[in-house]
Amino acid sequence: MKKLDILNGGYVILQDFMGSDLSVTNSARVSYNKKKDALDEKDTKLIDFLAREGHTSPFRHTSIQFEVYVPLYVARQHWKHIIGSGFQDPFVAWNESSRRYITEEPNFFIPEADQWRSKPDNSKQGSGETLSEAQGIVLTEKLKKYITEGERFYEEAMEEGVAPEQARLFLPAYSMFVRYYWTGSLQGVAHFLKLRLPEDAQYEIRVLAEAVKELTQEKFPLSLGALLKYSK
Repeated sequence: MKKLDILNGGYVILQDFMGSDLSVTNSARVSYNKKKDALDEKDTKLIDFLAREGHTSPFRHTSIQFEVYVPLYVARQHWKHIIGSGFQDPFVAWNESSRRYITEEPNFFIPEADQWRSKPDNSKQGSGETLSEAQGIVLTEKLKKYITEGERFYEEAMEEGVAPEQARLFLPAYSMFVRYYWTGSLQGVAHFLKLRLPEDAQYEIRVLAEAVKELTQEKFPLSLGALLKYSK
């Protein structure tokens, strides 16, 4: 299992996968009752043709499973992409750690002083230029104090016998790291990457997308490249 560290304490792990570039081409060739045991130049051309012409079902004869550990606000944006996207991956699965059942020590995403961004001038969402380091120092310290106080209230509630599912209300939610498994087909992963790799995507989810791309590319180099090249 390969692990990529991201976002000041987060990570992405390729937990498991099913299939290969050869699986994609063999899924297409079954129409003619044909099958290969090794990739060759014809397979490269076939994969390119399938992606270019929108014959995407062969790419769904695959499965990729990731373990993701990111701040809650990144995870929720990822989930909104999955349920709100124009392409609904029929093989997507999502399971997340729950503080109803576990009481592990909470971890939080705290931007460094040079990582705070301004509000853009002409958009209701997204970010503008990086704020000055002087402003960033103040903001980072404020967030640290807020987290420390929330953790203290959380621990006090737990000590007083409050149910974990309610005690967690005291934790600063959006900056808290959450862990989840995400499984999808190669087409579904490629669609996520297409929308979250561009420069206008939120920085933090773009970092997640870059890690997902690196891990996926190692297992499906030809197919992922073709899907990202031609996907609309």
